Amino acid sequence: MTLPVAAHAIAALGSFLVVGLLGRRLARRIGQPGVVGEIAFGMLLGPAVLGWAWPGAQAVLLPADVLEPLRDLGHAGLVLFLVGVAHELRLDASRLRDRAIGWTTLGTLVPSLMAGAAFGGWLVLHDRPSLRGTAPTLAFVLLLAITMAVSAVPVLARILADRGLTATHAGRLSLTSAALVDAVAWLLLAVVIAVARPGSGGISTAAVVLVAGVPVAVLGRRLLKTSRAERLCARWTWPVAVVLGFCALRAADVAESLGLTAIFGAFMVGLMIPPGSPHWDAPVRRVSTLGLWLVPVFFVATGLSVWTGSGGIPWLVTILATIVAVLSKIGGGYAVSRLGGEGHTEALRIGVMLNTRGLTEIVLLQAGYSAGVLTSGLYLALLVMAVATTSLTGPLLSLIDRRHGAAAPPPRKGEQVVAG
Repeated sequence: MTLPVAAHAIAALGSFLVVGLLGRRLARRIGQPGVVGEIAFGMLLGPAVLGWAWPGAQAVLLPADVLEPLRDLGHAGLVLFLVGVAHELRLDASRLRDRAIGWTTLGTLVPSLMAGAAFGGWLVLHDRPSLRGTAPTLAFVLLLAITMAVSAVPVLARILADRGLTATHAGRLSLTSAALVDAVAWLLLAVVIAVARPGSGGISTAAVVLVAGVPVAVLGRRLLKTSRAERLCARWTWPVAVVLGFCALRAADVAESLGLTAIFGAFMVGLMIPPGSPHWDAPVRRVSTLGLWLVPVFFVATGLSVWTGSGGIPWLVTILATIVAVLSKIGGGYAVSRLGGEGHTEALRIGVMLNTRGLTEIVLLQAGYSAGVLTSGLYLALLVMAVATTSLTGPLLSLIDRRHGAAAPPPRKGEQVVAG
């Protein structure tokens, strides 16, 4: 890379970070998660306005030799951020014995998977090349099913914390169910990528990687949980964070070389980190925070490439996808939570919370787009759906609070809960 190109790339990087910061601050000022502003500014508004006002802007401002390293940097940021996402998928064994967890997970998973599959089948029947593409039908329909089912654990956790709902029954139930649903979604994504890339070994390669990867992650977690490893981590927090970040990037490269998506490499590293350990939480937080700061670079770089070949947002499909996503998540979560014994208001809150898709949805969409399963037009439609459903969470929870009262805080230790 020549010096002028390097200077150009640094200037572009600074502008990308400013765009992300502005989007994040504006979103939080209007009561939305910061990621909503980053996505809206970076992947939707910025590229759309720039392309409309100055069609040749990308060739001048971001030529290929400048955009390519920035795209790689944004991809690395996404990988680092996913280490924290995987680490947040903590499933407390005592909670999993709760009967309500099973009902809520089924309610948020099964109806939304079925609705997404039906939506994908409808697109297959209409067979519009700009939306259907050329991906195998199984991979296409399954990916659409996953996009409707997934919930964003990190964004949901932040929303619950901001609203003081983390320790409530509905908050704990939603977070645990979301973690279970996302675990299923990542496994199904492995099938999608394997079917979409048969030349890389297909499902057999994915199965071997997953079967081998889970025991390695479990073994790694046990080794890292030893007192010696934790003392080392507590003493050398920053060096451990650097090594952790390097391992995540290397694991992502290995996963891609095996025909899978880089997501799985990052996830395996994140799952190896012992949950609930204050010594390990610090380096994971540093790695994930660096990734979070670089994610806007990923948003802008990806948004430019998607808008270039999309021809715009297919609004009819976007509206339909959003309606299907909202009804299947909120309706399914509400109905089955009621069957599991939850009250009307709590079941409604749970359905609304699980309708949060956030950055987890973007990661899935990006994996599908990179594998050639999604066309750029459908990618944009589902991107708008992800932003819309995430943006609805806060206002809908506020509406429920106004009509039915705020969620009751958990009883303090020593107090008894009186029924009725």
